Amino acid sequence: MSLRIYNTLSRDMVDFTPAEPGHVRMYVCGMTVYDLCHLGHARSMVAFDIVQRWLRANGLKVTYVRNVTDIDDKIIKRAVENGETIRSLTDRMIDALHQDADALGIERPQFEPRATDYVPQMLSMIGTLEQKGLAYRAGNGDVNFAVRKFSGYGKLSGKSLDELNAGERVAVSSEEGGKQDPLDFVLWKSAKPSEPEDVKWASPFGAGRPGWHIECSAMSCELLGETFDIHGGGADLQFPHHENEIAQSEGANGKTLANVWMHNGFINIDNEKMSKSLGNFFTIRDVLKTYDAETVRFFVVRSHYRSPLNYSNVHLDDARGALKRLYTALHSVVTESVTIDWTNSFAARFQGAMNEDFGTPEAVAVLFDLASEVNRSQSPALAGLLKALGGILGLLQADPQSFLQSGSVLDDAAIQLHIQARAAAKLAKNFAEADRIRQDLLAQGIALKDSSTGTSWEAAS
Repeated sequence: MSLRIYNTLSRDMVDFTPAEPGHVRMYVCGMTVYDLCHLGHARSMVAFDIVQRWLRANGLKVTYVRNVTDIDDKIIKRAVENGETIRSLTDRMIDALHQDADALGIERPQFEPRATDYVPQMLSMIGTLEQKGLAYRAGNGDVNFAVRKFSGYGKLSGKSLDELNAGERVAVSSEEGGKQDPLDFVLWKSAKPSEPEDVKWASPFGAGRPGWHIECSAMSCELLGETFDIHGGGADLQFPHHENEIAQSEGANGKTLANVWMHNGFINIDNEKMSKSLGNFFTIRDVLKTYDAETVRFFVVRSHYRSPLNYSNVHLDDARGALKRLYTALHSVVTESVTIDWTNSFAARFQGAMNEDFGTPEAVAVLFDLASEVNRSQSPALAGLLKALGGILGLLQADPQSFLQSGSVLDDAAIQLHIQARAAAKLAKNFAEADRIRQDLLAQGIALKDSSTGTSWEAAS
């Protein structure tokens, strides 16, 4: 295959070849489960769902790992506020995550490790780092990573230690964390008397819990090996989280952590990143109260995964209208089930787009060109190709009529009565009444479509 991927580490497009022929190992940083997922999380989940779908479409085996962070300061704070155990909160939020992801057509990864199940592996890695002189025990009981002792620190973010030391947001005074250097970060957090007992693990370093960064290093190594093909996540994780992962993992075993690093762009609200910390977020399930799940997925898919994506009702309305045009093409002809022939001109263009860093905008453009040809030719085979290519993106698998009619406030029986009344008015040459019925339905979100075979309806855009 001739797939090229933008590698954040090398800052250029690279030809992708899995280390093990025919088998791709991919790790993506998942959610910290203290609250419901927002659209920013949806963007990342959809982006890497597309990646693994395309890899499989090219005949590759994919071992896909997306972790769950189920121990964290925010989780502890929320559980204490709610008066519930950490496990009760995280179980509930993981169930909600699955419901939201399933609604968006996101295929579940082969492995979804919870951080709390891998504490022994984290402690082993911390012990190795300490033995190698890359970690030290601080006076407050924490174990910290000594950043300046790892020569490759900064290679992912492209920042020198001097630049980082000049004021990066992770820099804190040594008095606050018992750190020897402001750039050092926590591997193991010493237990505090005020914390619940269910967030304290016994360890050679004393009772405590893991720092955030060590979790992913331990889980990826355990499930994918010391070196794997692709590491992904949101652009906000590039520094410090992924930089710290590299330092821990490569510091512990001396091997390259991941051959390719991929980072998806943000979803913005008024040109500002959507995030819980800023309070400018929309949860997935809140958006799904207004828009169907496939429209939300299409809104994400038609932008390139690395580009910023601006959220607004206008953009989602436009996505809904565009998706309806594709479904209208499928509704206009009986669809034939096909196996994709990659020598077909439409399929070849789609393949070329996806092989250039998963170029979904160009791939979606091919779908619209193909839909136009379906409308012109009424070819069942081309309609089948449209559905098959759409399926690679997780789109166009619903019944076309059901999709086109979804979102209406009237049921089909009531609408058919209006259609019959309009037909009777036209037969009586009472065109003003016929037009009034059409406009009345349109005001209620129902668009009538006249054709040689009769009148059908769909939800208005």
